[in-house]
Parts: sequence; C-alpha cells; structure tokens
Amino acid sequence: MNLDYAGLFRALAPETAIVVGALAVLGVDLTLLRGRSLATRMNVAALISALSVLVAFMLNGTCPCGRCWVGASGPVFGGALMFDSLANATRGGILGLVLLTIGVSTGARINRNPAEYLSILLFATVGFLLMAAAQQLLVAFLSLELASLSLYILAGFDKTRPDSAEAGLKYFLFGGMSAAFLLFGFSLLYGLTGSIELNHVADGLRHQGISPLLIVALVMVIVAFGFKAAAAPFHLWAPDAYQGAPTPSAALIASASKLAGIVFFARLLWSGLGFSAGNVSYAFTSVGWLPIVAVLSGVSMFVGNLAALAQTNVRRLLAYSAISHAGILLLGLIAVSRNGTSPIFYYATTYGIATAGAFGVIGVLERQGGCDSISDLAGLYRRSPLLAGCLMVFILSLAGVPPLAGFFGKFYVFAATLKLAGLAGVAGWLTILAILFSAVALYYYMVVLKQALVVAPAKDATPVRVPIAAAVTLVLAAIAIVAFGIWPSVLLGAV
Repeated sequence: MNLDYAGLFRALAPETAIVVGALAVLGVDLTLLRGRSLATRMNVAALISALSVLVAFMLNGTCPCGRCWVGASGPVFGGALMFDSLANATRGGILGLVLLTIGVSTGARINRNPAEYLSILLFATVGFLLMAAAQQLLVAFLSLELASLSLYILAGFDKTRPDSAEAGLKYFLFGGMSAAFLLFGFSLLYGLTGSIELNHVADGLRHQGISPLLIVALVMVIVAFGFKAAAAPFHLWAPDAYQGAPTPSAALIASASKLAGIVFFARLLWSGLGFSAGNVSYAFTSVGWLPIVAVLSGVSMFVGNLAALAQTNVRRLLAYSAISHAGILLLGLIAVSRNGTSPIFYYATTYGIATAGAFGVIGVLERQGGCDSISDLAGLYRRSPLLAGCLMVFILSLAGVPPLAGFFGKFYVFAATLKLAGLAGVAGWLTILAILFSAVALYYYMVVLKQALVVAPAKDATPVRVPIAAAVTLVLAAIAIVAFGIWPSVLLGAV
C-alpha cells in the first residue's frame, strides 16, 4: 500500500478548511463575543461557518457543470479514499446543503451557545464529506460515526425543551444499535474476504459465491442502512427526532445526512457487494441484498405515506414524508447497476434542498411564536408573503409537481427502475406503487399549502419578521429548486 501523506493532505483540504472554521467559530466566540448579545454571537458564528464552507467548496473544486477541474482525482492514501466524479459531486452537494442549513440557522430559535452548535454542525460536515469518498470499511465506519455522533448532540442540543432531549436520546439509542449491526456486518465481511478495501472485498466475494455467513453479513449491513436512512420498519426514531430536534438539526438530518448516506451505501453495496446483489428484475429468483432492499422500499413508501395522512404536527408530517422519500431512494438504489448513480444523486440533492428549505420556514415561524401544528401556518400568505412563496415552492417540489426539481427527481428514478425489466417484475411493481403513493402524498402536501395559502389568519396573528440572512437563504433555495427543475442536466452531468 502506497501511503502518500502529502497526497492525503491535499485531498483532504476541504475537510481541513471545515475543521479550521469550527475552531475559529469557537475561538472567536470565547475570546471576543462573550459579552455580546445572542443574536450577534449567532450571526458572527454563522458568518465564519459559511466562509469555511465556501472555502471548502472552492478547495473541493466541484463545478455543477461537471466539466471543470476537481480538487482531487482517483484513489488516495492506498485506496482508502476514492475521489471520482460521484465523490466530488456529492461533496459539493453536501457543502451546498450545509451552507443552506447554516443560513436557516440564523432565523431559527437557538437559545444559547450558538458557536458550540455551529462548530458541531461543521464537525458533522467533515464526517459527511469523508463518507462520500470512503473506499475502505474502516474509513467508512469512522466517518459515519463522526457524522452520527455529531447529529446526536445536535438533535438534543436545546436543553430547555424536553422534546429535544427525547429526540437526542432516541436518535442516539437507535443510531448506536445500527452502528453495532454495521460493525458486526463489516467484521463478517472481513472474515470472509480477509480485506477491508471494497475492491478486494468484491474480488473475494466473486470467487466465493453466496454462503450462509455472507447472508448474515448482508442482513446486518442492510439493517444498519435501514436505520440510517429511516426506512421502514427501522424508522421509529425519525418522527420523534424530527419533531424534537432544533429546526436546523432536523434540516441537516433530512438533507446533507441523507445525501451522504445514500451515496455511501450505494458505493458499499454496488462496489463492494455487487456480486451478491441478486436479482429483482423479474421476480425474487436469487438470493442477495437486492430483494431485501426492494422489500424495504415498498414498506417505506406504504408506511410513510399512510402515516403522514394522519399527522397534524407539521414536523412529524415531514418526518413521515422523509420515510416515504427514503423508499423512493431505495428504489433508485436498485437501478444503480443499470443506470448509474445520477438519478439518486439528483433526487437526494433536490429533496435535501426542498426539505431543508421547508424546515427553514418552520424555524422562522417558531422564533416568532411557534409552528407545531399544521394549523399554525394559517394565513401565512398575509403574515409573510416571502415565507409563503418559498414554502409553496418547497412543498410542491416534495410533492413532485412539474416543472420543479422534485418532479424530475421522481421521473429519473422511475425511468431508471423501469429500464431494468419494464413492468414485468418486482422493480416495475414497486415503480407502480411509488406512482400511486405519489398521488397520496400530493393530498397531505396540499393540506399544508391550504393552511398557508388559503385559510385566513387568526385575528391575533401578527406579521412575521424574517432575518435577512434567513430570507436570502430561503429565496436562493427556492430559486435552486426551480433552476434544477428547468436545467436538470446541471446536476445529472456532475456524476
């Protein structure tokens, strides 16, 4: 193994910029801003964090057109990290979603310690970036746990609310369980192949075929994936975490975390375990992990959409919506072997922008007096036309209404899945199920928009004041949803 430390440091320049930014946020707050107001500390911390993310974006060198130079290329540090087009595009998408989360943080309710909050958010970002390029089981696990441990803290950060403590605890317990499953599965794969590098794992499995021990390892890995992706029936942590966590934390869990996770597991399953995938083009005719993923996809769409119909809390509705979207992402994962990762990258990125934007609107409303129930959105078009317009774009994109990016995200995933065997097999049946449930999702999304755009505000309702940074961030996110819908090739061509 060629351990090129100089090459490693050059490749990890974006992560270095993020870590330096996190330390700078803490240092400035501890030395210069301790006597200042909470709003001032939050704005300065957000500014430093945003600058570090922008520097990391430039060091990564990711251009949305997919034709410009990249910060690193090929295997790094003996193949522990792989900086291909997927990794660099994903890292660029993660940084964009983190920048969006930082922007909406300025309009959300952070009761104390804003510098500590944003520094932990930046450390989670480092984990996300490493997940996107991990090509070795040990690096993959460490990066996943760095991101997960940071998210546990962010979910339970608001000590003034019992819901936040509950969210952090449940997220931690379920996340710790999924980490145990994943590590046990990795240990079995190492025992079977004698290597922790994905290409060597793939070579070892190709010569061995399916064995009972491999089946156990596959089940362990898929169960861990189900927990991390909030796929049913491993979704029980998601509604409480989305409801109780601070709004920016929920936005990060639903956006950058999901993008990094789906790319990480797509690389793991197809690059490392592709020879044990099985087949779902026509029927469950072979043993492998594809049939398990297909079942998780169908169950996630069923549970997520039907449970969302009964929700009156807007955060819980978005949580069950996330479960249903996880089912569609799993559907796209099935088609990676035939169509590549472009559909799921596009879908996860645009879904992340829309969801983070929706949570950003909720965060501004919570700061002005609360937004727990869907009915709290009543009359938003009069209280804040800006927030109402942005929320409309985000919700319609989540519902898959053209010409917004959410529509084309679903279209590309469905088209990729149908290319496997048309409507003749399991993949085709799942696509039909996803289309039917998209109509169900349209109903509960319209319930949200009805409150925001049609129902009159309460008599004691007051206009909503939107912080400038949050307003600019939400407007840019809405523009991005429209732009990526009109020019989808900007994202599709990056992978």
